[in-house]
Amino acid sequence: MPQQNRLDGLTSWRADWTGLKVAVLGLGVTGFSVADTLTELGADVLVLASNAADERAQLIPVIGARLVQASLDEVPAELAEQRPDVIVVSPGFVPTHPILVWAAEQGIAVWGDVELAWRVRDKVGTPADWILVTGTNGKTTTVQLAATMLAAAGLRVAPCGNIGVPVLDAVRDPAGFDVFVVELSSYQLHYLSAQTGPDPVTPFSAVCLNIADDHIDWHGSLEAYVAAKAHVYDRTRVACVYNKADERTMRMVQEAEVTDGARAIGFDLGVPGPSDFGVVDGILCDRAFLEERHSSALELTTVDELHELGLAAPHIVQNVLAAAALARSYGVTPEQVRLALQGFALDAHRIEVVASVGEITWVDDSKATNPHAANASLASYPSVVWVVGGLLKGVQIDEIVRRHADRVRGVVVIGVDRQPILEAFGRHAPQVPLFEVETSDTEQVMSAAVDFAAGIAEPGDVVLLAPAAASMDQFANYAERGHKFQQAVRTYLGGQADERSTDRPTDDR
Repeated sequence: MPQQNRLDGLTSWRADWTGLKVAVLGLGVTGFSVADTLTELGADVLVLASNAADERAQLIPVIGARLVQASLDEVPAELAEQRPDVIVVSPGFVPTHPILVWAAEQGIAVWGDVELAWRVRDKVGTPADWILVTGTNGKTTTVQLAATMLAAAGLRVAPCGNIGVPVLDAVRDPAGFDVFVVELSSYQLHYLSAQTGPDPVTPFSAVCLNIADDHIDWHGSLEAYVAAKAHVYDRTRVACVYNKADERTMRMVQEAEVTDGARAIGFDLGVPGPSDFGVVDGILCDRAFLEERHSSALELTTVDELHELGLAAPHIVQNVLAAAALARSYGVTPEQVRLALQGFALDAHRIEVVASVGEITWVDDSKATNPHAANASLASYPSVVWVVGGLLKGVQIDEIVRRHADRVRGVVVIGVDRQPILEAFGRHAPQVPLFEVETSDTEQVMSAAVDFAAGIAEPGDVVLLAPAAASMDQFANYAERGHKFQQAVRTYLGGQADERSTDRPTDDR
């Protein structure tokens, strides 16, 4: 059977995967889930990784696969010898990677882990519906909110994908699920857009929360990044949820090739029109999923109730509205939405209050790994001492500096990409005091930053860690960066702050 014909036939766990030659690029959490799945299916699996955790590396021969650890700057001899039928690529590998260029030249199919998961989604019976979530910021929070709302309706739901649980792990869970809420990065969507099989991903509902400059270094341009994000709406069956305040997400929906009957559902913080979610006099409303939507609205919750839950920051309210739209598209009632919110709490390092002492509040928003996220965080407070910097990933910071110059009392700059930040303040806010943390010692960076911030802050201020940059220049991930900040704050305050943070290993993708 010709190679492509065989691949086209692999659209079920019960298809014949035996002996299929597969190369897996990367051995992180995603790469291991791919290798484990394919060996269980009987494929001939070769794993390629420039580095790998010892535990995963030791497990590869145990599960029946082979591992090549090399620099991967060129095509390993073992890969050329295998000549795989398909390469399954982990999200971090850029499309211009030498191995992927070689694969294109050789006519070898390339899949992402999400495509593989869709192909084998029937492992434990009737496949779960998929609800897809992407956007520059707010993805994980929206996934968790939507999953909590669906669970409140008694549904078996799995939040998965870029949130930290590979989709393949959810597919293979013997308990089975009614619905997956899948967080997708732009990297995953890029590879998903190249699906060639007869059974492509067909989501129940989908949302792109927002778009801003991010991962330009990976995609090569903002246009390519936006194009990747737009694929979240491909073939959506029920609801394409978009941000009315972000014209690019609206355009994505207008241009998407969706299933006949799919509806466009907008959300923002303004008064909702028919088929929208929004806010009226402090009440979060649904004007989409009711018959009388031209004349009526359904109350979901109130801003005051969200404030009591620590969910009233404007960008979090938007996440709540987007999640509610997804949940309501699946039949969750307004009462179940409200009930779910009562028990919901944001993850650590997302606008997390570390301490409030002497009328100065210290806030950890280390998850703000790009300017768009930092912008939302800064907009939540009237007077800020801003701890900013890290790995900028090719994005510009001028606009956020210009926009918030009047609310920033002082700036503490950390990280390797300090110069663009210093220059941006020189151009747009030369009056704002700047302090530069020059040490690269991970243990000292945040101690120095907190000392500088404490010297600037006045009663009524918020000292805000919202780096607008990735963390990998000085820290393992944003969670470690936030944890170090919290430790430094508590040390400076002499233990007056309550311990509130529980770290969960993650990364900046």
